[in-house]
Amino acid sequence: MSYYSGKMVWITGASSGIGESLAYALSMAGAKLIISARREAELERVKNQCANPQMVHIVLLDQAMEESVRNAYKEAIKKHGKIDLLFNNGGVSQRAEALQTSFELERQIFEINYFGNILLSKLVTESMIKNGGGHLVITSSLLGKWGFHLRSSYAATKHALHGYYDSLRFETEKSGIHISLIMPGFIATEISKHALDAKGVPTGQMDANQAGGISAEECAKRILAGVAAQKKEFGIGGKEINGLLLRRFFPGLFDRILRNKSAR
Repeated sequence: MSYYSGKMVWITGASSGIGESLAYALSMAGAKLIISARREAELERVKNQCANPQMVHIVLLDQAMEESVRNAYKEAIKKHGKIDLLFNNGGVSQRAEALQTSFELERQIFEINYFGNILLSKLVTESMIKNGGGHLVITSSLLGKWGFHLRSSYAATKHALHGYYDSLRFETEKSGIHISLIMPGFIATEISKHALDAKGVPTGQMDANQAGGISAEECAKRILAGVAAQKKEFGIGGKEINGLLLRRFFPGLFDRILRNKSAR
């Protein structure tokens, strides 16, 4: 955890789930934090529960809105001057069949999960390069490697993140930029409750797969270990992460397993 001590760390999606658990773990490690999301009251709750709340700064952020992303970046830089690590964790999931999902909703999911994500990373990376380097940590998903029932647009955004950040890594590594792509599997958070149905409304339902996953606290612990080791890409979860190897070497078997797997 010494990798994080004294570092200026920005966490998006910090009001719940993995982002919230990252905030607690990083605060314990002695990092100075910026925590962002849309819900100010929840961010205040997270700040007050951190080990060092006096070292936590709240910046409101709506990743679906370009102006919000740019304003959040300006506020963060004005307050702290530099960012050492960006945990770009904010996003939204989906629980709807592709043919039932409107094109407008697909655009909305891309605005949040992809365009808002990369805009913030571009702004922060330019600042990091001026300051001699930094580390981007991007929360993708195992669905950044394959598709699944009811997740077409969500999976597409995660696939897009891999293509973008793999390319960005080649372009910026000579400038001291490290990039880690994190691929969570089933993590026991409320992401499925906030997932959008075909009408763009949160389902309010907890998936059985999600509920049976590892805790957000354990997920954060593994993320921080992998990031400190400067791993470029790694999966986190239970036995579902074996799918990374299974799909590579036995794609037909892997497809049969997924075809029969519950979507929820």
